[in-house]
Amino acid sequence: MEEQAAKPRKEKKSLDEMLEIVTVVLLGVTALLTAWASWIGSLHGGNQAENYTRSNNLASEGNSEYNAAIQSLTQDMMLYNEVNNMLIDQVYAEESRDEGELEKINWKIEEYINGNFSEELAEATDWALTQTEATGETVSPFEREGFAESYFETASELLAQSEEVLRQGSADNTYGDSYGLVTVIYSVVLFLLGIVGTFKGQKNRIALICISGAAFLIVSIYMFTIPMPTGFSFGNFFGS
Repeated sequence: MEEQAAKPRKEKKSLDEMLEIVTVVLLGVTALLTAWASWIGSLHGGNQAENYTRSNNLASEGNSEYNAAIQSLTQDMMLYNEVNNMLIDQVYAEESRDEGELEKINWKIEEYINGNFSEELAEATDWALTQTEATGETVSPFEREGFAESYFETASELLAQSEEVLRQGSADNTYGDSYGLVTVIYSVVLFLLGIVGTFKGQKNRIALICISGAAFLIVSIYMFTIPMPTGFSFGNFFGS
């Protein structure tokens, strides 16, 4: 009889020891993953702040370039208007057959373009004059496809980069929040595992461990679906 009574006690003790081992292992692993999630979440937060700052800087540069482009475009339009006025005088001299005046106007046009026009504006003006001769209608160099837009290329590139970096910052913010949620759930798991020992009944302890284990498994799977921070590498933290 004593041997039969000792056997259940021994089995119960063995199960208690196994539950303790499982609890300790889960506590250790959960603690490590909690620290990992907190660290990676903070890295995402750092990337978010950095990307938002870069985005603001790029947007500021892009707006400055946009304003400069408007000024350049306006200035070049004014320069071309001067040439256009000379072209009207040129037509009048041709119709009047005033060779001396025509030669003078042609010289003024050439000197004015060489002294004031950029290479791109000069090329666009040559194109416009060719179109005018071919069609008989006055064509502006700013009607050339892509020419007016070329003034804003730098500004457009900077603003596009700003939007892209802002999207990256928003993504880092989302990922950082996700790691924050993971940390919270891991903390709940740690709490549940921490109170396992306060329950006397094995069924209650087993139920609590099962709930903790299920939560641990689900949140761990979820965590490993979240992208790592951009440029993350252990080598960066060890000077390699």
